Amino acid sequence: MFFCSICYKAEELRIRNTTTSHELISGSASHEQNGQDEFLSNIMKRTNIIPIIEDARHPIRYRMLVGMVDTIFADVAQPDQARIVALNAQHFLKPGGNFIISIKASCIDSTVPAEAVFAREVKKLQQDQFKPAEQLTLEPYERDHAIVCGSYRVGKKKDK
Repeated sequence: MFFCSICYKAEELRIRNTTTSHELISGSASHEQNGQDEFLSNIMKRTNIIPIIEDARHPIRYRMLVGMVDTIFADVAQPDQARIVALNAQHFLKPGGNFIISIKASCIDSTVPAEAVFAREVKKLQQDQFKPAEQLTLEPYERDHAIVCGSYRVGKKKDK
């Protein structure tokens, strides 16, 4: 099973689980030196992580390093996060694969209620061939945050 996670500041991760090894390829696009130093120092503590320092807004730059994955988890906290997830899904997520996206409403649009932001982001995902199955708010732990999960490029079921 392959797992890809796109995280804060456009980081990108892939986890490969097999019976013999566990591989995690992780990247940070933080342009701040402190952010990169912290990212790399955390990675150095683990032997199963290979860093990729690249921006998830440009998946073509690391396309040769990351294969197709079964699941994408995204916690980007960027105004264009639905687009970032869609771009990475086009390159890395298998048809019928799963996605989990964390939406922080205030990072997208702080002028409207969080519920309106969540609905708008779900609509954007649907337009990019994502099929949301569930949406949960993270209240009371995180204010104006939601998690949306579902499938990508789901084929039509054939009748027998």
